[in-house]
Amino acid sequence: MKLLEGKTAIITGATRGIGKGIALTFARQGANVAFTYSSSDEAAIALENELTALGVKAKSYKSNAADFNEAQHLTDQVLAFFGTVDILINNAGITKDNLLMRMSESDFDQVMDVNLKSVFNMTKAVQKTMLKNRNGVIINMSSVVGVKGNAGQANYAASKAGIIGFSKSVALELGSRNIRCNVVAPGFIETEMTEKLGEEVVKGWTDAIPLKRGGTPDDIANTCVFLASDMATYITGQVINVDGGMLT
Repeated sequence: MKLLEGKTAIITGATRGIGKGIALTFARQGANVAFTYSSSDEAAIALENELTALGVKAKSYKSNAADFNEAQHLTDQVLAFFGTVDILINNAGITKDNLLMRMSESDFDQVMDVNLKSVFNMTKAVQKTMLKNRNGVIINMSSVVGVKGNAGQANYAASKAGIIGFSKSVALELGSRNIRCNVVAPGFIETEMTEKLGEEVVKGWTDAIPLKRGGTPDDIANTCVFLASDMATYITGQVINVDGGMLT
């Protein structure tokens, strides 16, 4: 039996890395997938075809979740095509790393908009449908950096910590309507982005992790499947660190 059979999920920022891993794993578990992307039409069409080949409904949307009106419009489009929204995964995110003394105001604002305001925008947009259904799951992607901070990432850490506070508040507000909201905080996950770091840097990271390896997008996706499924119906307002023991 597939754990997400017949459910419809919106996943933001899904054409690569963690988002792509979540989209594919959700489809394998029977979920219909609406996903957003920001730039590559080619990658979006390729993923759409890959998901559809797994026997589910899938559709890509070029949409900027950091824009309030675009988030509303996206949700309307998804409802028109899929009929409902059962699961929201707020995954879209960017980094603009720099020491605080060198960080520009625009680098701070842009990271906060894409990483944090998008979570508000999308949650607000799907809330009406989930309240009407008296059912729903929201999973917000934070980071171990949002839990412990990191030098050179004040903007990113602030945005990811903000996600945690926002999610705990949403869990308290919507719990009585059977809407659950949890946070996944990935550690060092090996994606296209980390490939650019070089072997020595990656080795430095992995040596400091108790499990002695980086995580994979599947490690994050499997956690999201559990949280979105009926196996986790009594879990809300929690932060799940998926980090190989980094924060232990």
